[in-house]
Amino acid sequence: MSSAVVTLTILHTALSLLGIVSGFVVLFGMFGGKRLDGWTAFFLATTVLTSVTGFFFPVQGLLPSHVVGILSLALLAVAILARYGRRLGGGWRAAYVITAVVALYFNVFVLVVQLFSKVPALKSLAPTQSEPPFKVAQLVVLVCFVAFTVQAVRRFHPAQGQVPAQV
Repeated sequence: MSSAVVTLTILHTALSLLGIVSGFVVLFGMFGGKRLDGWTAFFLATTVLTSVTGFFFPVQGLLPSHVVGILSLALLAVAILARYGRRLGGGWRAAYVITAVVALYFNVFVLVVQLFSKVPALKSLAPTQSEPPFKVAQLVVLVCFVAFTVQAVRRFHPAQGQVPAQV
């Protein structure tokens, strides 16, 4: 592996992990009705950069990871528009919450894929990622994120007069 690919891998992985951690901070802020402006900007930026850097890896053809990246970028575009362009007004609040949480889910989904492909103990449980342990892990993540999304939509109501700053 070339040093450029190693550097890209480290950068991409770091951005992904920072996006996941900051995404959970933002998600738990949503549960408390808090905007967490700085954390949100950081989450959105690192998650966009995670998806963008994923397209720089040398591969032939369109891979499932590219499809996830394209979907994530589309969701993030809506989240950014809802948050900063429409300032969470009306239905844009729910649109923001849903698209932001689904973008976080995509990052966690990919994390689980990577864990099952790179961690020897997990790889031995599901060498082709079609075995029950992998499917169960992904199902648990999906069910958790559906519940997270429902709770975030119900609870994220920033106080009147509190609108996110323009970016």
